[in-house]
Amino acid sequence: MNIAYDIRNYLYLALGLVAVGIEIWALVDCVRRPAANFEATMKRTKGFWTAMTGGAATVGVLTVLVTASGLFGLLQIVAVIAACVYLADVKPAVSEVRGGSGPYGPW
Repeated sequence: MNIAYDIRNYLYLALGLVAVGIEIWALVDCVRRPAANFEATMKRTKGFWTAMTGGAATVGVLTVLVTASGLFGLLQIVAVIAACVYLADVKPAVSEVRGGSGPYGPW
């Protein structure tokens, strides 16, 4: 019976690490984008999305580190959903904005 619990704990830890990877990816991408791109696409502000993805990454890291089994709890699910909303909706819209560039690249 202990083997089943060990497998479950390692599975939760693996899911938690995947979620943290997604959250950190969203945070790094958000920080790299210019603030003007967020306002040009009317997707809130860069500060809002940086706070959302930063909070999601913080919750994800704390959930994996603090709980002994890497419990994939409710807060972790909310955090990964916030990061996925950024990656699925905001990132494509913000990355389409091209300011001050010519037909062959930036001037």
